[in-house]
Amino acid sequence: MAGDPLVQLDGVSKRYGERTVLEGVDLSLRRGQLTSLVGASGSGKSTLLSLLAGLAAADGGNIYFDGDDVSAFDDDRRAELRGRRIGIVLQSGNLVPFLTAQENVELARRFSVGASAHDLLDELGVGDRRNHLPRRMSGGQAQRVAIAVALANGPDLLLADEVTGQLDSATADAVMEAIIDVRASRDLTVLYVTHDHRLAARADHRLALDEGRVHEV
Repeated sequence: MAGDPLVQLDGVSKRYGERTVLEGVDLSLRRGQLTSLVGASGSGKSTLLSLLAGLAAADGGNIYFDGDDVSAFDDDRRAELRGRRIGIVLQSGNLVPFLTAQENVELARRFSVGASAHDLLDELGVGDRRNHLPRRMSGGQAQRVAIAVALANGPDLLLADEVTGQLDSATADAVMEAIIDVRASRDLTVLYVTHDHRLAARADHRLALDEGRVHEV
């Protein structure tokens, strides 16, 4: 059962030059909730995740994380929040190519006292790939390692941006199942972007982004 809001967006806007990508976005992500987000290519989904991750600043409105107004944070404070409480998984390029799976996770958990890299990789079903470089893993294995990296700092919020976009249906299902499992075991708040409406339907809470605004599906 989802709890009170961990993240709240009130009237958030973002522009790139003359182009308004997000306009007056209101959004609530409750603790422990699994939320999906769909939208056309170029609709601003990745921009929204960047704002939630503190990788970019909004041009208008307010973003609250656990009651704190992140909109008022400078770059350093946003980076500190991201390092302590937010995990991010992208469609590709999540892993340092010259480090093994275990080394990638250990690099991400340098300042963490949570689960060990060994345990995280076992939990994600890729313990047998701990000594492999990314190029020696399948796409699904690499994404599972990427999830382990994102969990290394013991985050409260996991953001996943099209993590199954380059995978076949069966592998995408397995990666999605891994996200659902770690969400349940850690009571994580999860927002995942997907173009696959079948996978989007697995969420507790479904959102769509259209013409710069977010609405429930």
